[in-house]
Amino acid sequence: MKNKEIIFYKRENGKVPVHEFLDMLPKKHRIKALRSLQLLEEFGLNLTEPDTKYIEDGIFELRIRFASDISRIFYFFWIDEKIIVTNGFIKKSQKLPARELERAKQYKADYERRMSHE
Repeated sequence: MKNKEIIFYKRENGKVPVHEFLDMLPKKHRIKALRSLQLLEEFGLNLTEPDTKYIEDGIFELRIRFASDISRIFYFFWIDEKIIVTNGFIKKSQKLPARELERAKQYKADYERRMSHE
């Protein structure tokens, strides 16, 4: 099976939200998150719950659990089996933070807008 291509969304100012998120994680949690990203790269749409879950508007969440910590990384699929990873957060309650989902939607819209002009 051919690996998918993971692309880290980059804001127009050059910042990469997922890099910022991964950098703030404790080392062992970061290693677990990177392993989850490898699984996503390998399996793409074939990766299912509990590792990933469809949220809405084409956005999925990669679900990472390390000890008692739970984190999520949002992503969406793009042309030619590319996976665009947008932003991540530490989950502190059962409810998905609307602010984080809204940020993922904004990043997706920005990416699509910029890529449609290339």
